[in-house]
Amino acid sequence: MAAARQVLWLWALLGVPRVLGEPIRYSVAEESESGSVVADVAADAGLTPAQLSARRARIASPAGRQHFGLERGSGRLVVAERLDREEMCGRSRTCTLAFELLLSDPLQFFPIEVSVEDINDHSPVFPEERVTFKIPERGDPGSRFSVEAAQDLDIGSNGIQVYSISPENEHFSVSFQTHSESDMYVHLVLEKPLDREEQSEMDFTLIATDGGSPARSGTTQIHIIVLDVNDNVPVFTQKLYVGQILETAPVGTVVLRVVATDVDEGVNGVISYQFSQIQLLFAINPSSGEIQIVKPLDFEAAQKHEMSVRATDGGGLSELCKVLIEMVDVNDNAPEIVVSSFSSSLPEDTVPETVVALLTVRDRDTGVNGEVSCALEEEPSFSLRPAFKNYYELVTVSTLDREEAAQHIVVVTAADAGSPSLTTTHTFTVDVSDVNDNAPVFNQTSYTMYVHENNVPALLVGAVKATDADAGANAKVSYSLVPARPPEREPCSCVSVNSENGDVFVLRPLDYEQLRQLEVVVSAADAGSPPLSSTVSVRLLVVDENDNAPLVLHPGAQDGSPPSSELVPAWAEAGDLVTKVVAVDADSGQNSWLSYQLLRATEPGLFAVGAQSGEVRLRRPPTDRDAVKQKLVVLVRDNGRPPLSATAALSVLLVHGSWDAQLPQQSPAAADDEDGALTTSLIIALVFVSLLFLVSAAAFVACKACKRKEPSSGPVLYGPSSVQSYLADGAAAGTLPHAYCYEVSLTTGSGNSEFKFLKPVLPSLPAQHSSAEFTGNHADDFPPAPMIMGDADFESPGIQSVGQFNGL
Repeated sequence: MAAARQVLWLWALLGVPRVLGEPIRYSVAEESESGSVVADVAADAGLTPAQLSARRARIASPAGRQHFGLERGSGRLVVAERLDREEMCGRSRTCTLAFELLLSDPLQFFPIEVSVEDINDHSPVFPEERVTFKIPERGDPGSRFSVEAAQDLDIGSNGIQVYSISPENEHFSVSFQTHSESDMYVHLVLEKPLDREEQSEMDFTLIATDGGSPARSGTTQIHIIVLDVNDNVPVFTQKLYVGQILETAPVGTVVLRVVATDVDEGVNGVISYQFSQIQLLFAINPSSGEIQIVKPLDFEAAQKHEMSVRATDGGGLSELCKVLIEMVDVNDNAPEIVVSSFSSSLPEDTVPETVVALLTVRDRDTGVNGEVSCALEEEPSFSLRPAFKNYYELVTVSTLDREEAAQHIVVVTAADAGSPSLTTTHTFTVDVSDVNDNAPVFNQTSYTMYVHENNVPALLVGAVKATDADAGANAKVSYSLVPARPPEREPCSCVSVNSENGDVFVLRPLDYEQLRQLEVVVSAADAGSPPLSSTVSVRLLVVDENDNAPLVLHPGAQDGSPPSSELVPAWAEAGDLVTKVVAVDADSGQNSWLSYQLLRATEPGLFAVGAQSGEVRLRRPPTDRDAVKQKLVVLVRDNGRPPLSATAALSVLLVHGSWDAQLPQQSPAAADDEDGALTTSLIIALVFVSLLFLVSAAAFVACKACKRKEPSSGPVLYGPSSVQSYLADGAAAGTLPHAYCYEVSLTTGSGNSEFKFLKPVLPSLPAQHSSAEFTGNHADDFPPAPMIMGDADFESPGIQSVGQFNGL
């Protein structure tokens, strides 16, 4: 034992999990008091009491009944309840209780066997307190009369050792033979013939004594009735009758029949049968000797039944025989599942191969009917693996996800190998506790919110929403603004988010003209440890309000100075452009759509204002009745709700006769400046027209020289392609002057040519006319130059063509 303990200590120090091949064996006397020490099992298992406590050591009995207990503090194995060897093992020569010492972390088993030693705690007991024999007189000496042997539940030397008669008499002695502890034959031996005339009845005591110390004994009273001669006793056909019956056989089924014969005649040859002791499960027919079932049988309660049958003739002579009924096991017991340990709650980050439950299976049937297999119904997250003998471990095979399944219903099925097979199921409910493994998720990838400019402070404009698939504190979401990136960038101070519900507020009024949109990043974080978070972009669009009135850029009289005067010659025609009112609106969309209308005028019927363009044109030609100086007020209105407006004041001079006579009186210095500017403009215009004419004439001559075969009438100075190229070059250069209109007429044989300014600009040039249109736009040239009129004569015989040139 010392060597075995050294090996066990060595294995324990190395931490090697094992199951001992040979069990640890102890013995204990029956009837030991509860709490009696059996042995120091910790020392024999190579463990310390501290290890027993740390590894949650416990006793696991396959039968489910705990006869022994374990003191973890001392490591001693103690008796848990009174042990009755006869109750547990009957008359079996050996009585061994097997169980396991079970340890966890890691799982380890130590088989233990405790032999319960018999003590002399039972006295011999005869089946009957009084036995009557009818013996004929003149019986032959040496005749034997069977007596049912006494029963002693103790075994070995504590069992029955001797039979005796008290008081001793000269007629009888006792003889007994032992074939086995459960098979003993006792006979009364007639030593001297009886004489009915001397003594018709006789009484004495038969004593059975065991070999215990002190010895115990049991008695039965023997009553002898002396009869007239009946010299043949019944004789059984067999000393031992053996029968087999299924444990499920119904009540009333005949198991077997005993037969005895008597060679005597008459009443002495009539035989009746009866059990020598009371039987609860069987009954015998007194006449036929048939033994039948009177109560349901159970193989698991008793695998065989032994009894004695007495055959008695009419003369009182009797004989005994033994009957053995063997039970045939039927698969009538379903397997049992006993759970030793179970963890009903697991965190979702539990690693695979974690032991969830330890269970054992057993079946009360025997043989094939008692062979049990254990399986797990389809459950991908768990598996069942054998541990030791009939022990199984329920383990995880993959990681758990509470968000996918918060609870797992695991069904273990145990089935025996009988036919038909019987099954038992046990359901394990495993709750998966939450771990913070899911970050909050917004219900949108990005948010777009709108706010009208000039909003009230702390205005709710929308909300962001994030959900967390976790539970409890891990699913509680709080919102915040993410600091600006890079850090040196000034953080946004006009937007705030409610940390509880994600409401987004604009803290101060916004101006669309200063800030049209902004983007902030909102973070949603849970309350887990460590917390997880996610972000989303929130785009805030400022919606324009009509809060800006139109601003008049031309005529520019916003500084308080009097508006400039526009000159209109007396020969101007209806539709001629006088000037253009240019205005802008800082708003956007329809709030910036401007419309123009003539609000007031000295002569309302003389002028018209384009509603969309703001161009002021003559509605009719001016007359002498019209005032020379015309005052106009143009209303500029946007398309907002409500609309905002501004006015532009215009001054128009109608020129009749010479320029100087119609011009308003000015100071000499101002008049000189204006005359100088006008003269410079006229000179530049004349030089430009002259150069243009010379270039046209040279081009025409060159074309005539190259195409002598073509007709000589109606040539085109400039075709559409050359005109468009010219326009394109001019527009690309961006250097065309202000708008001027020219009309040149060159006729053959005439010495007069007309050069006119102030011709309306045509929107397009028809392809069938021999004309060319040159147009260039410069959007920033405000205001337009005043209109200039003049005549010029050119002589160019033999050429007739018309050209219109527009330059903006």
